[in-house]
Amino acid sequence: MENHQKILRMVFMAMMIGLGVVISPILRVEGMCPMAHLINIVCAVMLGPVEAFTCALIIGIIRMMFMGIPPLALTGAIFGATLSGVLYRISKGKIIAGVIGEIIGTGIIGAIVSYPVMALLMGRTGLTWLFYVPSFIMGTLIGGTIAFIFLTALNRNNTLTEIQKKLGAKYYD
Repeated sequence: MENHQKILRMVFMAMMIGLGVVISPILRVEGMCPMAHLINIVCAVMLGPVEAFTCALIIGIIRMMFMGIPPLALTGAIFGATLSGVLYRISKGKIIAGVIGEIIGTGIIGAIVSYPVMALLMGRTGLTWLFYVPSFIMGTLIGGTIAFIFLTALNRNNTLTEIQKKLGAKYYD
């Protein structure tokens, strides 16, 4: 990877992190942050699973530190972002696979992992293992739909592939 691609990747990630922090309050209710899922899928498709995980982790930490968001900011993002990137690559560039990865990773895995985090670490009572699944699934469906429409529009005229090439990411024709 060339030096200018590394810089471009870092700038793109910084923009996604900034955008993720700024737009996360839109449509947000506890346990449901659709705009975070949009960012996760876009990062996963544009950069890959490692960078999507890193982006989700940094956004979650910033949201927890400065917005008072509970650890759901992490459990509701990192699994979906990573699985989104992995499934996108395994499927050889199918956008729907990235969306499905976000839904499974966040809507199911992240939601179930959130139970012990919130119950044991944060002292929340009255929770069950599946408490967060409905809201996490709903958030991923909303954010995933927006991401699918956005990325499909970019893909129609090969803009998605051009962006991926410029970022030095894997792309599929």
